[in-house]
Amino acid sequence: MNILAQDIKYLQGVGPQRATLLANELGITTVGDLLTYYPYKYVDRSRIYKIRDIDGNMPYVQLCGQIFSFESIGEGRGKRLIAHFADGTGSIDLVWFQGIKYAAKNYDCRKPYIVFGKPTVFNGHIQIAHPEIENAPEDLKAKARTTGNLFEEETINPNLQESDFEAQPTFYKGLCPSYNTSEKMKRGGLTSAGMAKLTANMFKLLKEPLQETLPSYIVAQHHLMSYDEAVHNIHYPSSPEALRHAQLRLKFEELFYVQLNILRYVKDRQLRYKGIVFNTIGENFNSFFYHHLPFELTGAQKRVIKEIRADMKSGRQMNRLLQGDVGSGKTLVALMVALIAIDNGCQACIMAPTEILAEQHLDTLRAFLGDMPVRVELLTGSVKGKRRTEVLEGLVTGSVHILVGTHAVIEDNVLFHQLGLVVIDEQHRFGVAQRAKLWMKNSVPPHVLVMTATPIPRTLAMTLYGDLDVSVIDELPPGRKPIRTIHMFDAHRPRIYQLMHRELQQGRQIYIVYPLIKETEKMDLKDLEAGFEEISRAFPDYKVSKVHGKMKAADKDREMQHFANHETHILVSTTVIEVGVNVPNASVMIIENAERFGLSQLHQLRGRVGRGADQSYCVLVSKYEIGETTRRRIQVMVDTTDGFEIAEQDLKLRGPGDLEGTQQSGMAFDLKIANLARDGQILTLARDTAQAVITSDPEERNQQNNILWTRLRQLRKTNINWGAIS
Repeated sequence: MNILAQDIKYLQGVGPQRATLLANELGITTVGDLLTYYPYKYVDRSRIYKIRDIDGNMPYVQLCGQIFSFESIGEGRGKRLIAHFADGTGSIDLVWFQGIKYAAKNYDCRKPYIVFGKPTVFNGHIQIAHPEIENAPEDLKAKARTTGNLFEEETINPNLQESDFEAQPTFYKGLCPSYNTSEKMKRGGLTSAGMAKLTANMFKLLKEPLQETLPSYIVAQHHLMSYDEAVHNIHYPSSPEALRHAQLRLKFEELFYVQLNILRYVKDRQLRYKGIVFNTIGENFNSFFYHHLPFELTGAQKRVIKEIRADMKSGRQMNRLLQGDVGSGKTLVALMVALIAIDNGCQACIMAPTEILAEQHLDTLRAFLGDMPVRVELLTGSVKGKRRTEVLEGLVTGSVHILVGTHAVIEDNVLFHQLGLVVIDEQHRFGVAQRAKLWMKNSVPPHVLVMTATPIPRTLAMTLYGDLDVSVIDELPPGRKPIRTIHMFDAHRPRIYQLMHRELQQGRQIYIVYPLIKETEKMDLKDLEAGFEEISRAFPDYKVSKVHGKMKAADKDREMQHFANHETHILVSTTVIEVGVNVPNASVMIIENAERFGLSQLHQLRGRVGRGADQSYCVLVSKYEIGETTRRRIQVMVDTTDGFEIAEQDLKLRGPGDLEGTQQSGMAFDLKIANLARDGQILTLARDTAQAVITSDPEERNQQNNILWTRLRQLRKTNINWGAIS
């Protein structure tokens, strides 16, 4: 029987109850699952510290000494057990707030132990809360001795000698693994140390070396550790160097198979789907370019249009990601590409995540086109009755050239005469299945252009959007002034109001964003309802409106339209305006409790202003007491308006799983050891290697690659969300 396929409940130390815990909390049901549940850090237990050498600022330490007495303090929930512990050089307290009965029953006075934990200072005395404790080596037990009360008059008993607690080298454990566990697991005895015992029992079962999972030529090419060595050293490193080699091997393999799957999918799609060939640059494109273009294209826009044009005349279906900050001119690029489709006898569809954004696109396109004979229509849930019928008929006859809409465009009754181009805006808000439905609207799948104003770090783009070619608009249109970003604390409210008054007097408008709609006892944050009242009192001469996610769509749209039409001066809102109407007259964005938002979200909100020729401001308001990571995050916003720099910093500070739009991909949970924030070089190496495999063995007939395709099939049966990745 394959040991790795064995039910985890039969592993020594597990049983039915813990098996249920492991399955529910970690998804571990077999020995093989446990094998790939890697430690998240390692603690160096190769050194025994002396109590006289430690302080409350040190990381985890290991001590060797004796417990001399216990005392119980407090009652009920406030009860704690303290064990007084010494090693001949000093004394500390070992403290338990939970598991008190267990500690009192299992640990003896005047018996030597090895104690491991994080030292802290309480009431001037060093203590370790909930330490790991195990019996000291046998040769120490005979030597340990003491008389009297160790803690009389704060002096160490002279009969207790430092030499009594010299642990022998055979005890030293070196690098010990630490495993993430949940509270439920800890209550069931599966702490990090408990998990380590299970993995130790697992390795006792593995009598034969683990089978290799990469071809020998790839292992040799990149000087990788064998799979068997890597797995053993990732759990129980023989040395720091062995740990580094194990991490490199397993990270490379993990990222390699993700990339191999993506690139194989791209190859299959290119073979299966031929694209509509757009050979013509015709009357509509030329008329717009020479007579209706509102301003000269930036160099970045020209470059991107050339890249898209090359795709659309190549004979293969285009799948391209267009990245560009808010205001960089993505919509104009989308229109010009749509005109190429129209000149080649096809229709175009632009899908947006909200009705507000779809209506904004409609207004923008119609304003750009002016009197050109190009029919642009809107299809959302609000378009009903006769108007909806007219739009649907126009799509079938071909008289509607460009359709702008929300999810409504993927409904089965929406049929096109000849759909040649699909533009998906802010695509991370759409599921894979929803996007795929647009492919079925034409006998030959349309070209696909995915747009996002959320800059995506290169490593993340290679994984989340690895099947897409990437274009970047990294210039803003001429005449735009960089937004000035300021960090202020709650105490600076008078200065904030002064800035608001100055801008309002000059005829500008202001956004104020709050993290909450209503006050809550659980969170000490500014809320919209109280903020609306406060702003209305502070600015009685100006019209203040509010927008939040719990309002009816019609009411929300009406308030947004009032602001867009300059009928209201201050818009108090939650993050629903992150993607919203274009108001060039708005010059101030104030974000309350900015410490509660991620960098990408702050950048998106800031992008609501700075759309006109006037100087714009973004004020990040926070509490004074904020953590160092939060302070660094806010400082990044103050220092740069470059969305790609911000995205890279966000990835480093928060990790891929927290970035907006990436959770749906499953990547945060699927990568067991690789980290996209830190492993960019390994990812590039893995992708290049996967591409070389696809190029050299496109039909998958090379016998030395059999191990790859077998392994890929095995992985596709696991919990990895391959469909979302590709």
